[in-house]
Amino acid sequence: MTILTISQVTKRFAGLTALDGVSLAIEAGERVALLGHNGAGKSTLMKTILGLLAADGGTISVDGHVPGSQAAKALTAYLPENVAFHPALTGREQIELYLRLKGEPVKKAAGLLEQVGIADAMNRRIGTYSKGMRQRIGLAQALIGHPKLMILDEPTSGLDPVSRQEFYSILDLLAHDGTAILHSSHALTEVEARTDRIAILSRGVLVANDTLSALRHSAGLPIHIRLVAQSGQADEVARQLGGTRINGKRVDLACAPEAKLGRLNDITRLGSLVEDVDLIPPSLEDLYTHYSRRTVQ
Repeated sequence: MTILTISQVTKRFAGLTALDGVSLAIEAGERVALLGHNGAGKSTLMKTILGLLAADGGTISVDGHVPGSQAAKALTAYLPENVAFHPALTGREQIELYLRLKGEPVKKAAGLLEQVGIADAMNRRIGTYSKGMRQRIGLAQALIGHPKLMILDEPTSGLDPVSRQEFYSILDLLAHDGTAILHSSHALTEVEARTDRIAILSRGVLVANDTLSALRHSAGLPIHIRLVAQSGQADEVARQLGGTRINGKRVDLACAPEAKLGRLNDITRLGSLVEDVDLIPPSLEDLYTHYSRRTVQ
């Protein structure tokens, strides 16, 4: 079931085109990463989905509802990069306030705070919280009401590596339960393994929208092969394969995707000269650079 449908959306500011015919759909339970440089249009697109900005052209539907309508708001949760809460309130009091505003029982506060890993600090004032702790409070409020659509803008900003893993584990559970998730991030390495699809904006145009494997296939970027030669054999391995010796044992080479199997056969024929081999496909950072540099016609 499609939760979010964006069709040919355009937005302009004083002659500047922030969004240019953007189309994107997200299914229930799908996690989509929205990537783009600063000024690419990510925040504008998110604000338009939330109904905070009106599109100049095209349409957006949140499970069949117009952005900004009461029905769409009830289905949508939003977590900005920099959350702000009253410093004098405790974590529990802040979440209880949001529960009241959404017509939910305040007794759910403790469970929400436990879910985001901040139960031990729920009775402390938010003014004493770190940025990462405040971000967890923001996630707890976003979870109120079991939203069908979550819009997350740099959601792991300020979180340490362990907290980031815990955060994505929560998103995995939400997606498993059917929540559609759209989140922007500059942390490409963490996004690479935790999303179903990558959407890349460049100068307001959606230049890529597919799975990581499909984007790799379409880009056709070279695959890097890293070999470990037997002691004293690196020069011979490099000579036979046309690779580059990096140190006493390592040899690096690259090949087109369609040549991968042939190169592996070449390596296999070297037999005992090779101790180990690793295939390194283009990273998400490589793909992001490739697609974001595409000339917009």
